[in-house]
Amino acid sequence: MFYDIARRYMFSRDAEWAHEFALNNLRRFAHTPLSMAWSQSVADKPVNFLGLEFKNPVGLAAGLDKNAECIDAFAQMGFGFLEVGTVTPRPQVGNDKPRIFRLPQAHAIINRMGFNNKGVDNLVNNVKAAKYDGILGINIGKNKDTPNEQGKDDYIHCMRKVFEHASYITVNISSPNTPGLRDLQYGDALDDLLQSLKNEQMDLIAKHSKSVPMLVKIAPDIDAVQVAQIAESLVKNRIDGVIATNTTLERTAVQGMQYGTEAGGLSGRPVREKSTFVVGELKRLTEGKLPIIGVGGIDSAEAAKEKLDAGASLLQVYTGFIYEGPTLVKRIVNGL
Repeated sequence: MFYDIARRYMFSRDAEWAHEFALNNLRRFAHTPLSMAWSQSVADKPVNFLGLEFKNPVGLAAGLDKNAECIDAFAQMGFGFLEVGTVTPRPQVGNDKPRIFRLPQAHAIINRMGFNNKGVDNLVNNVKAAKYDGILGINIGKNKDTPNEQGKDDYIHCMRKVFEHASYITVNISSPNTPGLRDLQYGDALDDLLQSLKNEQMDLIAKHSKSVPMLVKIAPDIDAVQVAQIAESLVKNRIDGVIATNTTLERTAVQGMQYGTEAGGLSGRPVREKSTFVVGELKRLTEGKLPIIGVGGIDSAEAAKEKLDAGASLLQVYTGFIYEGPTLVKRIVNGL
């Protein structure tokens, strides 16, 4: 009931304004009685994944809390785990506004934020200040003005900064909103990046006496051949897991809708089938040996089961959460 009222108000306003309004209030009231408006108890349905124990399989996807400012508030909603970021070495403002567009007819969002964030040092300070003691993933990227040839230096810088504070680290090479970023998903560029990051991960494990799994987040806009090439590279470079998928550039499902032609990544129901295909191909090609987190179009228990049946061990929600609110977490967990 509370979220229905809040959503009506926020959906009447500019999408990015509503996003910032929500985050500001979650941060402000997380440790006050007003947090009862979103707090809920969710049943434990433990999942062991990459040696970590998750309270339930439903997590918050990266992108919603880029600067890790609302960790405790999101934890109060019953998520089995949280992922914050994407964070870059240096702060950056992202792309020009407006850059978020709702498509309610399709239960979808288009965004072209462009890794807007306050930088990795700010994120680490926020993580250290949070009281949350559950599984926390930190999603890392490169600055827009860093050439792809030096991109691995940005990822390594962020990895060093966040390593001791993260339960796992996600390498984001699949956002469509940083020019050229998706080029890092293919061929020699991918192998070079993954090999460098794997070497750094091993050094950090030895340095901190702590194992922090590394996952790679990939795009849905790839065919079976490209999935096979990416899967081969992930396995060859001993990457711990994969998150499938990010947003899509495909617009077929939103043709004729207001904002349907806006540039950026499309998320929500229109990406459900594409992301499920990638999850299934990854499982098939790696014979289930590559752990997978499924994300894309999950806004019901049915959609969640689809991802799990395809081969995912864990799930993440973003756009479905925006449309359905915190009760989506409970409905999915109860429905599994």
